[in-house]
Amino acid sequence: MSDPFSAFPRFPLAHLPTPLGEMKRLRAALGPACPPLFIKRDDCTGLAGGGNKTRKLEFLIGEAIAEGCDTIVTTGALQSNHARQTAAAANAAGLRATLVLMDMVPYEGGAYRRSGNRLLDDILGADVKIIPPGADAGAFFKQTMAEIEAGGRKAYFTPAGGSTVTGSLGYAAAYVEIADELAARGLAGARLVHASSSGGTQAGLVAGRALRPGGPAVHGINVYRLDADKMEADIGKLAATTAERLGVATPPADAIVLEHGFVGPRYGVPTPEMIEAVELVARTEGILLDPVYTGKGMAGFLSLIRRGDFAQDGALVFLHTGGMPGLFAYEGEFLRKI
Repeated sequence: MSDPFSAFPRFPLAHLPTPLGEMKRLRAALGPACPPLFIKRDDCTGLAGGGNKTRKLEFLIGEAIAEGCDTIVTTGALQSNHARQTAAAANAAGLRATLVLMDMVPYEGGAYRRSGNRLLDDILGADVKIIPPGADAGAFFKQTMAEIEAGGRKAYFTPAGGSTVTGSLGYAAAYVEIADELAARGLAGARLVHASSSGGTQAGLVAGRALRPGGPAVHGINVYRLDADKMEADIGKLAATTAERLGVATPPADAIVLEHGFVGPRYGVPTPEMIEAVELVARTEGILLDPVYTGKGMAGFLSLIRRGDFAQDGALVFLHTGGMPGLFAYEGEFLRKI
């Protein structure tokens, strides 16, 4: 069978395939009604601490090189996992990285603005620019791009999370990988659950399902936006354009399954459910989640299991999208319990 992704520029970055492991102790903790539990370890992609953005960056960096760019520009919150992985990917490809970060999370933990991903951004040597409070973000970006061009460089811009059609190709390919692994284990009727934020991961998974009919259903847990209907619509549009790029059928509207109610007060703000989920998985499986994405995603996953929503599924697979460095930025949420 021909590789549907070979037509696209791609720069190898990730250690693939990532591990797929069973979570027997977590299942036991959840009780006999819980279906078999598995975890897809995309925190083990290998680039500067790993994470799901590495899969996207293979295609984004590939496209940037194909276009003759020498600088990657991206954006995100201060603790952006995508920004950290973008800086590392640029280094691996011999490019420069400019990170335009937004101090957008109303969290006052002592380490938030100096540890975690922010520390790693500096170690990786990225050019970090933080948008001042109250500044016009559009004007700030325009000035940043102008400065890069004035320096004789050519910039490639990717938005938060690398969630473009090009970036989503990474998770269309990941869907094929996961579906093939589950089929090899005889796990029919599985459901793939993940933390959904900027949308590129879920859009790519949904588009990739057309390449492996009969593969696992895709179920997102919203950890990012409070405008739920708009978020679903945006993911649907991105899934459709990704499918078009791949030359496969447009996913039906009901392919976008997004569970709400687990963001908390807003993006990046800790919740008690997140803390419980992080500690439960760490203490049953020895696996570290993160406080912004996978912790809240796991909180939603656990809630739905306990509610019985997945009782008819043959198996459940949680996609671990990484982010563990963020734990150090939120140290107070866990240290206060000691």
